[in-house]
Amino acid sequence: MKRTILQCLCILFISMVSVLLAAEESSTIELNTPLGRVKGLLMTTRLGRMIYSFRGMRYAEPPMGRRRFKQAEPVKPWTEIFDASIDGPGCPQPGNSSLISEDCLRLNVYTNQLPIRLNSVKKPVIVYFHPGAFYVRSGRSEFQGPQYLLDKEVVLVTVNYRLASLGFISTGDSLLPGNLGLKDQVAALRWVKKYIAAFGGDPDCVTITGYSAGGWSVTLHLVSPMSRGLFHRVIAMSGAAVFQEPFPKHQKHLAIKQAQLLNCPTDNVQNMLNCFNTKPAGEIANTLDGFFEWYENPLWVWTPVIEPIVPGVERFLTDDPAKLIKEGKFEHVPLIGGVTKDEITGYIIMAKEEAKKGNFSMFNDWNTKWEEIAPIMFIYERNTPRSRQISRELKSLYIHDKPITVTNLQGIAGLYRDSLISYSVHRFINLLSTLSCEPVYYYHFIYQGRFSHDLDPDTNKPYGVTHHDDLMYIFYIKQFPLFKKDDPETRIVERMTAIWENFAKTGKPIPRDNELFENVSWKKFTPQCKRHLEIGNELVMRNGLINPKEMALWDKLFPLP
Repeated sequence: MKRTILQCLCILFISMVSVLLAAEESSTIELNTPLGRVKGLLMTTRLGRMIYSFRGMRYAEPPMGRRRFKQAEPVKPWTEIFDASIDGPGCPQPGNSSLISEDCLRLNVYTNQLPIRLNSVKKPVIVYFHPGAFYVRSGRSEFQGPQYLLDKEVVLVTVNYRLASLGFISTGDSLLPGNLGLKDQVAALRWVKKYIAAFGGDPDCVTITGYSAGGWSVTLHLVSPMSRGLFHRVIAMSGAAVFQEPFPKHQKHLAIKQAQLLNCPTDNVQNMLNCFNTKPAGEIANTLDGFFEWYENPLWVWTPVIEPIVPGVERFLTDDPAKLIKEGKFEHVPLIGGVTKDEITGYIIMAKEEAKKGNFSMFNDWNTKWEEIAPIMFIYERNTPRSRQISRELKSLYIHDKPITVTNLQGIAGLYRDSLISYSVHRFINLLSTLSCEPVYYYHFIYQGRFSHDLDPDTNKPYGVTHHDDLMYIFYIKQFPLFKKDDPETRIVERMTAIWENFAKTGKPIPRDNELFENVSWKKFTPQCKRHLEIGNELVMRNGLINPKEMALWDKLFPLP
C-alpha cells in the first residue's frame, strides 16, 4: 500500500478530539477518541488526496477464553496509545499465517478529513462486510484498500467478523444458538454509532454494504431486531439472504462433523463444547477441507440460522428472512442490489486445469452421478423424488441433456452462477420491491476489464466477469495494479465510486450534473416495471429481468411459501 511522507508538522485542534501529526519521518497521526488515544497512518488516494487511516482497531473484546462461542462484548477504553497504523489480524481460517488470530474483532477506518473546532465534519459513512462464504477472508486493507473510494466525500469502515465454526456453529439450544459472526457485525455497527463522529463520520447517515457472504449479511441486517436504527441505506453486492431453501433452525450436523474432525465427543452438545474450548483456534480453522463433500463443494457450508429463544441472549434472526420480509418486518431503507455477468467460475477453472493434467474425474462425475452431486453443488434437498426431479430439470435447461465436456462448460457455469448467487439476488429484489416503502435499485455488472479474479488456463485471460471482479473498481485490491489516470479502467472506477458516494449521501445512486452520467437515469425496480441498470462500457437501463428464462425455472422449482 502506497504511503505518503508529510513535509510539514501540523497541529489541529478539534472540539471533541485532538489530532497531532507526528514528525515527517514517521507519517503517523495521533487522535484522541472517547475510547483512548489512537495512532494511525497517513496514506494517499489514487488522485493524491491524503487519507487518515486507522487500522486494526478493536470494536469488541477479544473472543478468547471464556468469550469463545459467546456474543461479542463491547471494547473497553484503553489507557496506552493504541497502534492503529497497521492492519489487525483476520479471524481464524485455514493457514498458519501470523496475520490470523482469534483476537480478530477489528475494523479499519479511513477518512480524508478530520473534524476541527471551526470546521465540524459529518460525512456519510460506508460500512463494508467482506465476502468469503462465512469461512475465509477479512476486512484487511490488501483486500479493501481505500485508495479509490476515499477520493470521494465519505468515511469508509471495513470489518472483520468471526468465521466458520467459531462464528456460525449452531445447535439450536442455549449452548450454541448461532449467528455469532453476524452479531459481531452488529457490535461493529454499534461501535460506529458511538464513535465514528471522532473520525469525521455522521452516525445518522450510515450505508451498510457487503459482497457475497457480506451481501447475505446486509440483507439479514434488514430483518434483524439487533440491527434496528444502526444503518440508513443498503448496497447488497452478489449475495442476498433469500435463498432457494428456507433457513434452518440449527446446523447440529456441522457441529457433530466439527467434533469428529477434532476427535471430540459427539454424544451431547455440552461435551462437544467443552472439547471445542480446549482446542487452539487454528486447529479448528484448519479443518475446513473436512466439510467439503465433492471438489470444494458445497460452496456454502455454514449459513445463518433462525435462533431459539434463550433468556438473556439477543436474537439476531427470529424467523426466515423471506417470511419476515413478507410480513413487513424489515427496515424500509433505500437499497441497491445486483450481480456480475458470470459470477462463480472458479469451479470451471478447476475442471479445465485438472483436464489439462489428464484428470477428467470431475467430468466423469458430472456425466455419471448427476442426480447425486447436483444437490451438493447447487444446494438444495437431497435423495428425494423432488430432488431428482429438480436435478433433471436443471440439466435439461442449462445443459440440454448433453454430455459435459471441456468444450461444453457454459451450462455448468450458468448453474453455479444462478444457484449460488444470481437466484438469491433475483428473489430478494423481487420480494423486497413489492413491500418496501423505499426505492429498490437493481444492476447487472458486465464490464469486461483487463484483469479478473479468474483467468482461463488456456488463454491466461479473464474468464468472463466473475465473482468479485466489480470490487476492483471500488477498492484497491493488491493483486491488481493501482489504476492510473490513463488506464482504460479509470472511467469505471470513477463511475462506481461516484455511485457509492451519491447513494451514501442521498439514497439515490446517480449524481446530478456529473458528466460521467450524462443522459443516464437509474430507475427503480418495481413489480410493475422490472428493470435494471446494465453497467458496462456504458450505463444502460434495461427492461426486464436478468437471465429471465433461467430465473423462471428457479421460481417454478423453488416457490416461496
